[in-house]
Amino acid sequence: MSIGGILLGLINIGIVVIVLMLVGVIALWVFSLIGVALPGEVRTLYIALVALVALYLIVALLLGLPSIRILPVSRVGLPVAFS
Repeated sequence: MSIGGILLGLINIGIVVIVLMLVGVIALWVFSLIGVALPGEVRTLYIALVALVALYLIVALLLGLPSIRILPVSRVGLPVAFS
């Protein structure tokens, strides 16, 4: 794998982590609007979950393993929807 591929992968991991943290902040904001206070353990658990997702993506990037596939791949290599 080239240095450019690793850098793009790390940038993608950063984007995923930022989006997940943004989802958590928006959920916290919505819960505060409706008057429900989330305990600190729930926030810590969510941050740990985001850290585990980031760790999974980093290991998949470094080992060259595919992450989650959304579209099934046919034998030709194209997704089934496009073949």
